[in-house]
Amino acid sequence: MPPATLKASRGAPYARLVGVGGYRPTRVVPNEEILRHIESSDEWIRSRSGIATRHWAGPDETVAEMALAAAGKAVADAGITARQVDAVVISTVTHFSQTPSVATEIAHRLGTERAAAFDISAACAGFGYGLTIGKALIVDGSAEHVLVVGVERLSDLTDLTDRSTAFLFGDGAGAVVLGPAQEPALGPTVWGSEGDKAGVIRQTVPWDEYRPGDKFPALQQEGQSVFRWAVFEMAKVAQQALDAAGITAQDLDVFIPHQANMRIIDSMVKTLKLPEHVAVARDIETTGNTSAASIPLAMERMLASGQARSGDTALVIGFGAGLVYAATVVTLP
Repeated sequence: MPPATLKASRGAPYARLVGVGGYRPTRVVPNEEILRHIESSDEWIRSRSGIATRHWAGPDETVAEMALAAAGKAVADAGITARQVDAVVISTVTHFSQTPSVATEIAHRLGTERAAAFDISAACAGFGYGLTIGKALIVDGSAEHVLVVGVERLSDLTDLTDRSTAFLFGDGAGAVVLGPAQEPALGPTVWGSEGDKAGVIRQTVPWDEYRPGDKFPALQQEGQSVFRWAVFEMAKVAQQALDAAGITAQDLDVFIPHQANMRIIDSMVKTLKLPEHVAVARDIETTGNTSAASIPLAMERMLASGQARSGDTALVIGFGAGLVYAATVVTLP
């Protein structure tokens, strides 16, 4: 018997960002509060990271609640209803229930019509991974609108006595909605991983080795190794994303890198030789490192403040534990 002929789905020619939203916890934590636990100074923290304050979630500001708040704003900004969302992709490393995914809860509580829903774990590159998945779903025809959320409660994984990381992390959620487009509005993604360097950012104790009464697992990193990798290797990846999109730094309006460290951001700007007219996200100063949430949170703030405008061309790049990375050029919603 000859093999059956299968029908192939076909979606929109391209995908684009159509809405953005964010949620920042109410509590603002200045460096002075961090200094109660470590031997350091406000000047040292600012000079090393660029961070002055960060937001930490309260007991009621769970991963699900923050994701839901950001998602609702993004859907409203997109001018659609929740029932028009066909898939929900959530990137997080701080949803501590292995199953079910937090995405299924968000899909239900948001009011979608049984949208496909799943979590991904790609650390600080998770938003870029989510964008790539969402774009593929739309072009494939599996979805018309895809909600992508980056959400973290990194304060839960922060060791306040670790002088190298206690001041770095913040909490929050950022979301975007992707929809169909007739013209290219999301460039090719340059992404990958370097698993041989996985140990430079890691959780202190795996969950299967943690026992009640033990010190709670926390994130730790080899700061200098991470810094060198981000500065030298990620600038190359960013340039590859520009090349893949067929544009140059002169064509950019906005640069939104992962908000890991102000010195890394400034170094990438210099290496990429970005023109003065390019607006650069430096949300880390008041938000800290929020991992998968950092790029959409910075994007929302830049659009809300007028630092960026709808239709601007932006280069986004995320990089972190794994080590993983993802960079692409987007047209802002």
